[in-house]
Amino acid sequence: MFSSLFVKTLAEKIKNEAKKQGFILAGITTPDSPPHISAYFDWLDAGRHASMGYLADARARERRADPRLILSEVQSILLLAAPYPDPKLAPVKSAESAEKGIISAYAWNEDYHLTLKEKLIHLVRFIEAEVGHPVPNRWYTDTGPILERDLAQRAGLGWIGKNTCLINPNFGSYFFLAEILLGLELFPDKPFTADHCGTCTRCLDACPTQAILPNHTLDANLCISYLTIENKGEIPEELRPKLGNLIFGCDICQEVCPWNRKRGNSLTTWDLADPHPDLIQELSLTPQEFNKKFKNNPVKRAKRRGYLRNVAIALGNSGDPAAIPALEAALDDIEPLVRDHAKWALERIKLKGEKC
Repeated sequence: MFSSLFVKTLAEKIKNEAKKQGFILAGITTPDSPPHISAYFDWLDAGRHASMGYLADARARERRADPRLILSEVQSILLLAAPYPDPKLAPVKSAESAEKGIISAYAWNEDYHLTLKEKLIHLVRFIEAEVGHPVPNRWYTDTGPILERDLAQRAGLGWIGKNTCLINPNFGSYFFLAEILLGLELFPDKPFTADHCGTCTRCLDACPTQAILPNHTLDANLCISYLTIENKGEIPEELRPKLGNLIFGCDICQEVCPWNRKRGNSLTTWDLADPHPDLIQELSLTPQEFNKKFKNNPVKRAKRRGYLRNVAIALGNSGDPAAIPALEAALDDIEPLVRDHAKWALERIKLKGEKC
């Protein structure tokens, strides 16, 4: 059993070390049930999670309701935030908008599951060195059955905005969340209780598919990020025109948020040579070229067939006749998903041509 002074000092040391590792926010909370767990269950029961069945099974529900089922020894949870680039740092030029695809800013760098892993392991080792013995732990970054935004709010990192992102008044929302469950008693931070969204509805108004609901939740069935990444099948025809040239993820609800417009971002570089690739060139990527180009990158999560499905839709939305040869070639793609969406894109371009 450690003294109160030691526990308080240890918490500050951990937060300072986290910042040395590149985390911009760090806070501590208890392993009690998340405050909005009932709202989460209601969201699942309404089918708002779309095809992500792994969110709704009994094991996932139980663990999200009680973090102690993840780690029985847990006494504290360390919540962390790591920045990713601000989309406005690399805007698409208006003259090129029809020719370029847009990849969500969080995917401009190496997969965060890989880059944050070492930082989290380092923090665990740091904590164990400070206390002088092994500490039961379990860490995640968008991978475990835990309501991380709920817990992050309770750890004082920010509030959950109307667009469902965690927003910090100093850093906006362009950051990943990660957490470490610890079998170690640490003083919890004060929850972030204020909601600074106020009467603003910019994110709801700007969402192309109206996926954002008025109760701080969203319908994944309509969300462009879900449709272009997690969705492994066809994208409903009525939604395809609304995707514009978004080919992996969507940042619109964050880009219009005043808290991101007011705040700068600490990460100003990225790994992708071009976060807005040429659509015609992308459609010709072979499996080998796709794997090489997006090695260790989040885009690989969509797989080649999902990514080229998205690219085909963007070309169809462009209405550019110059895309016709590439789309016609895609009619012979090895993937039925790509072929079907290329066919739709061709019909859309030809229809636009007839109307002109």
